[in-house]
Amino acid sequence: MSQRWDEEWAAAMPKRARPRRKAGIGTVFTVVLLLMAISVVSTRWRQWSAPQPAGITASDLKPAAQDRESAHFALCKGHVRVTCVVDGDTIWYRGEKIRIADINAPEISHPQCDYEEQLGDKARDRLMGLLNAGAFSVVTEGSRDVDKYGRKLRDITRGGKSLGAVLVSEGLAERWTGHRRDWCH
Repeated sequence: MSQRWDEEWAAAMPKRARPRRKAGIGTVFTVVLLLMAISVVSTRWRQWSAPQPAGITASDLKPAAQDRESAHFALCKGHVRVTCVVDGDTIWYRGEKIRIADINAPEISHPQCDYEEQLGDKARDRLMGLLNAGAFSVVTEGSRDVDKYGRKLRDITRGGKSLGAVLVSEGLAERWTGHRRDWCH
């Protein structure tokens, strides 16, 4: 009778589910490593596919007689801005905020992805180097004097060549077409 009672008791009891294993530290570590590898590869892929610099140096852009502007540019910091570089297409020059009208550079203040921020930093640094390399001209182009943010719309040239076009040729900016590019795709 005892054996029969044990069998009935076992049949009446719900079957125990197999205990669930918790993810161990090794599994979590593997997943994190995999995600990091995917992130690095996707960022590097964008960099590998970006246009390579055309090899234009600041000395290739020789100042001409009409190039009369000159200043030392630093990175803009803080609220007081006189002569500094904001990003790859915006500067402050003698207290005026200027948007370089012939290009669009990646955003660094509100980038959509890490790649845009990295490319934006490179564009900003390259523009600062070009501006500090010698005399230049600030040229008014087109019919609009200011953009919707109140920035003066100007082209910056040296020896008749656009410094913005140098950034474009190096893959650090694009020609301005009236709307912003999505740098993340």
